[in-house]
Amino acid sequence: MSRFIKINELRLVTEYNPVTAIGLFSSLVQIHLLLFTDKSSQEHTERMHRYREAAELFRGQILFILVDSNVKGNGRVMSFFNLKKSQLPALAIFHTPDEKQDVLPLDEVSVEHVRDFCNGFLERKQMKEDPSPEEKTEL
Repeated sequence: MSRFIKINELRLVTEYNPVTAIGLFSSLVQIHLLLFTDKSSQEHTERMHRYREAAELFRGQILFILVDSNVKGNGRVMSFFNLKKSQLPALAIFHTPDEKQDVLPLDEVSVEHVRDFCNGFLERKQMKEDPSPEEKTEL
């Protein structure tokens, strides 16, 4: 019950900054999806609308984070994922316990792109955690 309450009290999308960074990495949700984008862009409002819509689909599974590419301190986060401003907008997904990650530069942020990217990461992660039937019989 307490896990349910903690997960559902989280915002759908949290903006990354030095204050929120501490809470993000201590979250019960261990998979983080970061949207790197320019908040001053004309497309920002529509991008955020679609990103929030996609966040609803993964509530409790994936923590959705916004990283403003215009904030000087966020350059370190971008470099961690080997991203350059010319590659934005982009999605980066990160599993905190094992630091597995994947990056997807985008032409357009859409619910479908976000959903497919997240599902692909979750499926790959699940396949690594669950041995195949042949591997189970060999054990």
